[in-house]
Amino acid sequence: MPESKIIKIKKGLNIKLEGEAEKIFIKEPLAETYAVKPTDFRAVVPKLDVQVKEEVLAGTRLFHDKKNPKINFVSPISGRVEAINRGERRRIIEIIIRADKEIRYKQFEKIELENISKTDLINKLLKAGLWPFIQQKPFNLIANPDDKPKVIFVSGFDSSPLAPDYDFILHDEKKSFQKGIDVLTKLASGKIHLGVNARFPLSKLFKQLKGVEIHEFLGPHPSGNVGIQIHHINPINKGEKVWFVNPQDVVTIGRFVEKGVYDASKIIALCGSEILKPRYYKIINGTSIKNIIKDNITQNKLRFITGNVLTGTKIQSKGYLGFYDSQITVIPEGDQYKFMAWVAPGFKKYSNSRTFFSGLIPRKKYKLDANLNGEERSFVVSGQYEKVFPMKIFPVFLLKAILANDIEKMEKLGIYEVCEEDFALCEFVCSSKIKVQSIISKGIDMMLKEMN
Repeated sequence: MPESKIIKIKKGLNIKLEGEAEKIFIKEPLAETYAVKPTDFRAVVPKLDVQVKEEVLAGTRLFHDKKNPKINFVSPISGRVEAINRGERRRIIEIIIRADKEIRYKQFEKIELENISKTDLINKLLKAGLWPFIQQKPFNLIANPDDKPKVIFVSGFDSSPLAPDYDFILHDEKKSFQKGIDVLTKLASGKIHLGVNARFPLSKLFKQLKGVEIHEFLGPHPSGNVGIQIHHINPINKGEKVWFVNPQDVVTIGRFVEKGVYDASKIIALCGSEILKPRYYKIINGTSIKNIIKDNITQNKLRFITGNVLTGTKIQSKGYLGFYDSQITVIPEGDQYKFMAWVAPGFKKYSNSRTFFSGLIPRKKYKLDANLNGEERSFVVSGQYEKVFPMKIFPVFLLKAILANDIEKMEKLGIYEVCEEDFALCEFVCSSKIKVQSIISKGIDMMLKEMN
């Protein structure tokens, strides 16, 4: 068993919501359409390699990054390119593929990890479209294959609201997960760090893993965020690179080594208060959610989210799962005005500051909607952010440095260590309704422009 140590996270907040996915597994039939969305990837400028009506296999290149042509993005499914949807300035929003009834795979050369060089391994992952699964900090970009990361991180649990249980998801993927870890070991200059939840006994899968250093984290959300784990184990300094991979993406990389095909199957949690029967579904990445939610949602006006309620992306009822997401969340839209709702007492209202009587019931779960309950106001320094932000960084000062376009201060205040999801709770508790994650995104874009 790998050596582990417990790291206690004291600051943060667990938001208990109704609609947690029951541990029942459903294999979903192939959807009619799938999508790959360039907007899922920060700083990628897509250059198309396919046209509408073109036939593709699972693993066929759809587009590549114009700035780094070695990074390919491939089809998760076989079928026909049905549409290439564009937004403002003809920016590519999504590539829609109408799926075959049975998946046909593009066959790649199998990898023998014992004999392959690091350079050849990277080239094969790039060619087969597996490289986008490997991300880097700072800034949550797709990793540059020419860089040498000081370490690689995998967070083995998710602490966000209604998050999927990776112990349950990965239960039958022991072989592929280990093979994926073996690939990361080959790529790493330093150690492979695995963060696990100390609230529960170490799973059999993680106990038997080879080639990782395990760290147990105890505390509220965002303890499962890989950025928080990196901050407490091996903080990022200017000029350093740390790579990280989602656990299910480790499995996808492992399957590629085993089979020589791009197998984009994964398990997601369908959750939220407006789902009648929250469950786990085995799907193909990029699936349309149309069939998954069919006859399984309430009749209320709903918000569909790919990802969690804090950091996820709003989609339509016929929208598509995000590339890195492992859950679909459905909550009430909350677009109905409630007169004097902010002063009305109640046991059904959520408040992290115990404003309402419901604060006296710590285990109560809530049905929250997407209503902001107010408009953006002046930036008031209240100490709220510091209570839920478990980094040795001054969040308000960093945000103000971004708003002032002060690159030097941003660097000194920790911009290299953070991304939007690390500030999601700050936005949630903000009494001024400041769009904190948007400010962090602006800061990251500013840094990338400066570095280029």
